[in-house]
Amino acid sequence: MEWDWSFAWAILPRLMDGAKTTVLATFLGFFLGAVIGLFIALARRSRQQWLAKSVGFGADFIRGTPLLVQLYILFFVLPSAGIVLSPLTAGIIGLGLHNSTYIAEVYRAGIESISRGQWEAARACNLSMAQTWRHIILPQAIPPMIPALSNYLIAMFKETPLLSAITVYEIMGQALAIAGKTYRYIEPITMVGAFFLIVSLGCAYLTRLLERHTRIIQ
Repeated sequence: MEWDWSFAWAILPRLMDGAKTTVLATFLGFFLGAVIGLFIALARRSRQQWLAKSVGFGADFIRGTPLLVQLYILFFVLPSAGIVLSPLTAGIIGLGLHNSTYIAEVYRAGIESISRGQWEAARACNLSMAQTWRHIILPQAIPPMIPALSNYLIAMFKETPLLSAITVYEIMGQALAIAGKTYRYIEPITMVGAFFLIVSLGCAYLTRLLERHTRIIQ
């Protein structure tokens, strides 16, 4: 089967519609994961052992089960409990919740890289906890986090094809629908592969620029 340019151009608008869904799910899922991950990281540092241990157990449970299983639970199992989510909403929650457990470890490593002396110096200067975090801890902790966070963003982007399992027509779902109807796989699958490659390389390049920028600021 040879490449058909006319067919490729004909299916491009439909693939672009799927690409918009892919990008939307990725960034909303990453935002959700970043927020939940911060809560997990802070909770696991809590002096309240019941909170630290319960959140830690929950994070380990989520991290230890496949994302696909979690998507099925959100979309197919929760309705039996009266909780009905749209496919895209379930997909975003699934991506965010699953990856939050990994993002939490990035936060934890970044925070724990700050020496105890920094905290003690902040207390000696009578800085409040908010001032300590804003002026002392975060400016030092965030730059080392950037490469790892960008890696999880790219990984989440490449996980979005799993959303087709719960009827989210992101770019891979659109490609499979086209291929199933026309029996032509080479054009849609190749175009999807090129899309993921271009976006991933672009994100990696922007990450390097951001790293250089933060180094200059420091």
